[in-house]
Amino acid sequence: MISVHADQNIIYTVAENKLTDDDYDRIIPLLQERIETYGKIRWFFEMKNFEGWTFSAMWEDLKFDFKNRDSLEMVAMVGDKKWEEKLTELMKPFTDAQIQFFEQTDRGNAKIWISRIIDEDR
Repeated sequence: MISVHADQNIIYTVAENKLTDDDYDRIIPLLQERIETYGKIRWFFEMKNFEGWTFSAMWEDLKFDFKNRDSLEMVAMVGDKKWEEKLTELMKPFTDAQIQFFEQTDRGNAKIWISRIIDEDR
């Protein structure tokens, strides 16, 4: 199950249990609409009691990520399991986005990080 909230170009999601096609049928149109509106999006992806994805949902996620690799500016992954942290590291070669993992206890800093202003001249 996934809950979703959007604030301009920042998408906040909380994924619980196992993500399915129905979850991606809800979130992909929102992500695409925000990309069309803002050009680049930032994604706060919090995992609670997260069990991963069904195979078809994982495929939908990978297709979206690959197709939109230039449209993801930042991704904050928030979780409490080692495999979730490793997943964050595995994502890095497949996107131009800044990706960072945060422990659940540090989710407040993840929200600050995902909303920070980036110096375009660096």
